[in-house]
Amino acid sequence: MRSVLGTLGPLAVSLSLVGAVAACTATGSDDAGSATSPGASLASSSMPTGSGSGSGDAAGGQVPVGPSEPRPVRGSVEVVRTLPHDPTLFTQGLQVVGDEIYESTGEYTRSQVQRRPLAGGPPTVSVRMADDEFGEGLAVTPDTLWTLTWTNGIAHNRDPRTLEVRSEVPYEGEGWGLCHDGERLIMSNGSAELTFRDPVTFEPTGTVSVTSGGTPVIRINELECADGTVLANVWMTDEVIRIDPATGAVTAIYDASALERPRPASREAVLNGIAALPDSENVLLTGKLWPTMYEVRLIG
Repeated sequence: MRSVLGTLGPLAVSLSLVGAVAACTATGSDDAGSATSPGASLASSSMPTGSGSGSGDAAGGQVPVGPSEPRPVRGSVEVVRTLPHDPTLFTQGLQVVGDEIYESTGEYTRSQVQRRPLAGGPPTVSVRMADDEFGEGLAVTPDTLWTLTWTNGIAHNRDPRTLEVRSEVPYEGEGWGLCHDGERLIMSNGSAELTFRDPVTFEPTGTVSVTSGGTPVIRINELECADGTVLANVWMTDEVIRIDPATGAVTAIYDASALERPRPASREAVLNGIAALPDSENVLLTGKLWPTMYEVRLIG
């Protein structure tokens, strides 16, 4: 069921500046339709179990912008080319390292982490997670691949080549997105808060609250550290936000609602997955169960 769309020439896709809910309404869950672990709530990277309450609800499909300064600019994306993506992958984390791409996926009994050539082809290495683990975001440091679990409260320290678990580190709360900015790990938990962590020990070293025009932005999901900023999906929207990690201020909101149309039939097939491309200002965007990855320029 893979759709190989091939490489497109520079294709400008003008996107509406009105965000759209991706394929469902606000009662969705990351693992609907899949096996659930005993006692688990219905959603991962969706309805936070205590950390995601507050103003700035994104379920209406658009990241809120409050009246306070600084206020983010609204922009769009321009498609440069498309790459194939396995439509069975429930994408949670995505990162490009050299000429390879790392991806972590969710769903109970089906979560995995894999490394494969960026140019395409089957995984070089793929390692399944335990059946009771719902995989979430990942981050590659010079000597470690860190992967998160949604409600198990466990981060896996993995060998970046074999992907095998070397050790486990507990953390409090939920795990959603993760990225490495060269000095520290940055982690989301579905709320409006990002946590900074030591890249060796995974110990927390600080937090910052994310706001857009002074309004908290909740349901921050997959993260990508890029050029001193943090790019983030906001769950259940078709928008990518750019965050200043020093202040938590959202500086830009990019509408990606025109990507992958029509969407796969599953209501879980939402935008999720950001990977910066080395030596480029472009990024890869994809979604859960999408057959395509898009190399895009962020405009605005």
